[in-house]
Amino acid sequence: MAEIHRTTMTPTKLELLESWLPTRPWYRGGAESVPRLARAGGFRLDDPEGEVGIEFMVVADSSGDEVHAYLVPMTYRAAPLEGAERALIGTSEHGVLGTRWVYDGAHDPVLVGRLTALLEGRAEPQAQSVSDTPDPTVEARSDGPGTWDAAGAAVVEDGAYGTDLRLGAGVPVLRLARVLDPKATGSRGHVITGWHLPDGEELRGAYVLAFDPAA
Repeated sequence: MAEIHRTTMTPTKLELLESWLPTRPWYRGGAESVPRLARAGGFRLDDPEGEVGIEFMVVADSSGDEVHAYLVPMTYRAAPLEGAERALIGTSEHGVLGTRWVYDGAHDPVLVGRLTALLEGRAEPQAQSVSDTPDPTVEARSDGPGTWDAAGAAVVEDGAYGTDLRLGAGVPVLRLARVLDPKATGSRGHVITGWHLPDGEELRGAYVLAFDPAA
């Protein structure tokens, strides 16, 4: 299981996201906005090879009239991911591990593989900030084992409401619910857990939704 180091990152994850979020088509504040971010929830998945850090992070942005909670799945690597230059959020100096390349995890095959494993019950969600600790609040459901057996490299499509991962003919589409909404549901499966807003309100809903390809 991944070890969570009690150390610094320079720049911090939130500082990296402050400049990256306004470039996304699903960001609600506009390209000229300056986000005001706070950590709001999330969980981790383990890479069986122990090489890639995987975090499903939620940040709450209170810069506008309405607070929005955004899902940002991220991967942390010790070297650049070949062919993923456009998915790079930034680099950061980790106090223990050195330079980390931080990617939008939707474009990282390791994260996508572990996400499908989670949906099929082959991976256990881990606490976001504590080493070697499962997170029982994360509920993952799919139509059944083998749903993603035909999955290949994901085709990633960013839209106004989220990021769709298209994994092959006949395979359910996975939507990363970038702007979290407690009412969102998926017809073929989901990953559900909680997050909180700056005023202390606790919410729960889908981070990931699965749909039929034609839906």
